Amino acid sequence: MRTAVSANPLQLDVRSHRKCLIICFFLTMGTFQYGLDYALVGGFLSMPGFLKVYGYYSPTLGKWNIDPTVQQLISSLMTIGTFVSSLLVGPLSSKFGRRHGLWFAAGLNAISTAIMLGTTSVAALYVARLILGVSVGWFFTFSQLYVQEAAPAHLRGVVFGFYQVMLSVGSIVGASVDFGTHNILSRRSYQIPLAMFFVAPTIQTIMIIFFPESPRWLMVQGEDEKAEKALRRLRNDNIDEHEFQAELNEIRGSTRDQLEQNKKWLFLEMWRGTNLRRTCLCIAVVCFHAANGSSWVNIYTTYFLTIAGVDNAFAMSVMITCIGLAGCLFSLAFTRYVDRRAVIIIGCSACALCQLFMAVVWTVHPGSKVAGKCVVAFISLFTFFYVAYSPTAWLVGGEIPSNQLRPFTYGVATALNFVGNWLGTFTAPYFINPAKLGWSAKYGYIWFGTNSLLVLFTIFFIPETRDRTLEEIHEMFENKVPTHKFKSYVCTGVEDYAAQGVAKADVLVERTPFQREKEDMEHVEVRDNEPRGQSK
Repeated sequence: MRTAVSANPLQLDVRSHRKCLIICFFLTMGTFQYGLDYALVGGFLSMPGFLKVYGYYSPTLGKWNIDPTVQQLISSLMTIGTFVSSLLVGPLSSKFGRRHGLWFAAGLNAISTAIMLGTTSVAALYVARLILGVSVGWFFTFSQLYVQEAAPAHLRGVVFGFYQVMLSVGSIVGASVDFGTHNILSRRSYQIPLAMFFVAPTIQTIMIIFFPESPRWLMVQGEDEKAEKALRRLRNDNIDEHEFQAELNEIRGSTRDQLEQNKKWLFLEMWRGTNLRRTCLCIAVVCFHAANGSSWVNIYTTYFLTIAGVDNAFAMSVMITCIGLAGCLFSLAFTRYVDRRAVIIIGCSACALCQLFMAVVWTVHPGSKVAGKCVVAFISLFTFFYVAYSPTAWLVGGEIPSNQLRPFTYGVATALNFVGNWLGTFTAPYFINPAKLGWSAKYGYIWFGTNSLLVLFTIFFIPETRDRTLEEIHEMFENKVPTHKFKSYVCTGVEDYAAQGVAKADVLVERTPFQREKEDMEHVEVRDNEPRGQSK
């Protein structure tokens, strides 16, 4: 049953949109790279085969080690690359589109991976990591922009679940491959895992050839006919013409309005008028990922596993990642039926409590085996809830900007989120290391506070966007609708565009039988005028 206030003209089921879901699945494969890199590089730093090339042998430790500066640059250059590439998403996407952005990412991925496979130079490794960061940043943002604009309104939550599934699977695959090669003493110990970087981009690059460009991007470019063809290719062949024309005219009319409003430098337009509210909300909700404490939890999981006395820390860490994947799959089951705000509020609240309980346990029994086990348990719960709500935060961040400004706003938000994650990673040792503050799991007190702020921010400022078309969301922001009225607001402007589309469909449907009848009559007339008695 269609919701009373939504102007989404499409069938609100899954079967009617199988083609689009398949396309979005392949488009999100690029995020596999982010999870893969996160897991692979962490394993490289403990591989003798990698350390023999880029590290040194420490007589004091009696084993191979790596210089802290090299270790930090390997990680930081990747972050710098993702930051720069995210900022470039706006101008590049406006010029070349979403599909070409993913092809650029695949090309840079191939170059960087080839360099890492063939070089033994630290300088070349630095360059490759920087290029790979640019590639991963583009995979991350261009794929999300595409699925935001291609998926039906009621299924955007589902396709964003694909993104998180790919990221989690990438982490599991990376950690598993590392485990399988970490005892090899030659360069092959890290070259075999590195070759995995070719898999997902190659599949995606081939599949994109057969997929259309984002119809909303084409509409922004003024390519109305191409936008219509692209939208038809995204929708099932048996779609009702009235539904199709209603959706198409909503996109056409709303995009035309947006182009009339934003005629100057788009990097400046995103900070003006009603766009300012949208930009601030987009940046805030995307940066929720950096503000909930996931960065330090991911880094120090192995440390707490060791304290807990876990014999196989690797297997347990992979299991925790699998728990995160279970959280994502769990969210896919309810994301169509639960409001976005509720998902974020529940997710942030659960993450806040996990951080608090970790800190309290460590305060009561610091450094004990029991405390270690409790911390690991709460890390597992934290991972489940974080991965369950994380796609929703990315989703809302992309729904808020207008079609024209989406790549600029979303790119800036993603760049700032990468910086926030880097800051969390960079500063965590200062709080946790015994040689510094030595807080260990008591660091969770800080993140309990930040997660609590995220809950309050969501309650007062984040609007409800579930089941709304991107055009409806635009109309509500343009009309300065208060946060708590988004859910019940009726978008009469978008409904008018949809009604115009339905009227056009009526004409097209009526014209088609008439044209066929006319063609049949002309065919009969031609046959009647042919000379009689001639053989053919």
